[in-house]
Amino acid sequence: MNMNDNHDESGYIVRVRFREKGKLYTFDGAGVPVEKDDRVIVLTEQGEAIGMVMSVTKIVDAARVSEQMKPVLRKASSNDLTRAAENCDVEREAFQFCKKKIAERDLAMRLVEVSYLFDRSKLVFYFTADSRVDFRELVKDLVAAYRTRIELRQIWVRSEARLFGGLGMCGRELCCSGFLNSFGTVSIKMAKEQNMLLNPEKISGVCGRLMCCLAFEYDMYREAKKHMPKCGKNVMLSQGRGKVMRQKVLENKIVVDLGDGKETEVSIDEIIRTDTPKSQ
Repeated sequence: MNMNDNHDESGYIVRVRFREKGKLYTFDGAGVPVEKDDRVIVLTEQGEAIGMVMSVTKIVDAARVSEQMKPVLRKASSNDLTRAAENCDVEREAFQFCKKKIAERDLAMRLVEVSYLFDRSKLVFYFTADSRVDFRELVKDLVAAYRTRIELRQIWVRSEARLFGGLGMCGRELCCSGFLNSFGTVSIKMAKEQNMLLNPEKISGVCGRLMCCLAFEYDMYREAKKHMPKCGKNVMLSQGRGKVMRQKVLENKIVVDLGDGKETEVSIDEIIRTDTPKSQ
């Protein structure tokens, strides 16, 4: 969408990504004509930043947008792009320097990424660690080398997986790298509700944490199972009474033991009634 076309007093929400696999952020695009894939300069909590436009959405309530969002300042100029490229060179150099100092000081941390603010007021070093790390001497090394504000920020392994990307066990691009804008809550209960084997190798992603996709169908499984008899329940079928052994939620079926050592698979529509199992 080109904001020059049929321009009126409506507002525009511009979604911007600062890193290739990073989260999307929203900005007020009023007065700055931009299109998808444009590089833009926006105002953030930490000052000016350069990012890529991922989408532009027209809305009616322009005043409300201006109140809630920080603005897109301008399309990136050739000077802006040159500065961004120079900042990338500094980030690569700082990454190698910091990595070397971490090894020299034998610190139990893993450097993941370095980000140089667009206005060059601060270098941010992202790292992972299993426990608290005393990096005060490392900060002194970095300040002495780059003469700017230094921040070391610990991130968790899900964020690291998003930054590096890769393929999941399904053979597709990692959800966190491909389309997720934020991380939701994922619990072992979600795996149980979907009748998955609770084998860490089967339900964990490349980050070593529970797979994000466990949350995608959780609500659907939970709703569908409300209408299905639980495992262990006695049910009456046209063939006789039996005990529910397994649920096949996606097929809306159950597997029933009729007591003769054989199991039969039936649709839940074939259930005449459900009984509570007799106590032993």
